Amino acid sequence: MTRFDDDPVYADLLFRQPRRHGKWRAVEPPVLGAPVADTHAHVQLLPNPPLALARAGVFGVDFICTIVDVWEDGSATFDCLEEWREEAAGVVAELVERSLEPLGQPPRDLSAPALRASGRDDVGESLRASGRDDVWPFEAAELLVGEPEAARALAVAAAERAAGREATACVPRMRIAVGCHPHNASHWDDALEALLRERLADPRVAALGEVGLDYHYDFSPRDVQREVFRRQIRIAKELQLPLILHMREAHDDGFAILEEEGWPEAGVLLHCFNLDWAEAQRWVERGCYVAFGGPLTFKNAEEVRQAAAQVPWDRLLTETDSPYMTPEPMRGLACEPAHTVFTAAMLCQVEGLNPDTPQATAFLQDIHANALRLLDANRTSSRPSKASGEIPCRTADCASRARDLSTTGLWPSGRDDVAVDRSEGC
Repeated sequence: MTRFDDDPVYADLLFRQPRRHGKWRAVEPPVLGAPVADTHAHVQLLPNPPLALARAGVFGVDFICTIVDVWEDGSATFDCLEEWREEAAGVVAELVERSLEPLGQPPRDLSAPALRASGRDDVGESLRASGRDDVWPFEAAELLVGEPEAARALAVAAAERAAGREATACVPRMRIAVGCHPHNASHWDDALEALLRERLADPRVAALGEVGLDYHYDFSPRDVQREVFRRQIRIAKELQLPLILHMREAHDDGFAILEEEGWPEAGVLLHCFNLDWAEAQRWVERGCYVAFGGPLTFKNAEEVRQAAAQVPWDRLLTETDSPYMTPEPMRGLACEPAHTVFTAAMLCQVEGLNPDTPQATAFLQDIHANALRLLDANRTSSRPSKASGEIPCRTADCASRARDLSTTGLWPSGRDDVAVDRSEGC
């Protein structure tokens, strides 16, 4: 469960900023000259994974690494990844068609009960099959304030670009990272390690993560966090996998442990960096990749932007941490992989590059190549054989299972506040 579960989900290609009285301002997305990668998303926690993947692909996000926690997340991502992507290809076509329709439509009752009563035929079979009960269509011109035509023109341009490609080519390629989050370190035992090793053997897995230390919440005792972190560093080195780090108010201890255990040769990614260059520098000097997400765009994050400007291009990455850490100006809504384009555009700005110039395109190509080099070096689209004979689930079942798992296994039991806390920084 996340605090975004009651947000409306619109079946169109607009980005929205929440305003008062249930209204929205349409946000103009940046136009980039190269594809971008979301190196850290929690796709199974999104309200409608196929729709999110389709929107991301249309806007040029062509690679996503989705994160799975070995203790709390179950098998939904492993079971449903291909179904989500297949469904997303059908949704792409619907999004393109709907985005080319006129903006002005007669006012309608967009409440969830009214749409359910109408049979929801306007949403489309693919979107209904995705398991979300309140995917709203784009007909709500009367709910958009300001000047929505400029934003819609960019949405139409993205739809027209997508219309010239096969729908399957618009769906982002995906890999998985799996590990034990420091919040869940107290659940580590031999059985959980065995399950982690089983998950890591899946050919779609690209990294071990997110793992590390979190001294902000201390949901697991710090000594336990440190020991479990050490154990997972050793597993990453043994299996020659990159390591994706979660460090919160614990960078000194985390760095010291990596110095003692040795840095995995396959690479290390410092996820969701939101500190200054004084902290980033030592990680970069050890060859660590530094991933920037929504915090890079926050109004009070000048030190983060200054840090990003000093990270060498060959160590930079983009991410979302969706559904958390939504970038400006959409803060207050759930983040999604499509929002990567806003962070990528901000990275161009901090580098002094206009996003629509050849220099910016070369820069974006470089950081995109970083993501593929680290997380997609051994490309595979195959799914492991299921010795048990389990039949892959349909997308509607997958969406339902992902939501069920996120409500029954999210964080230590009894912590109803965790979802809200985690939305402020993961």
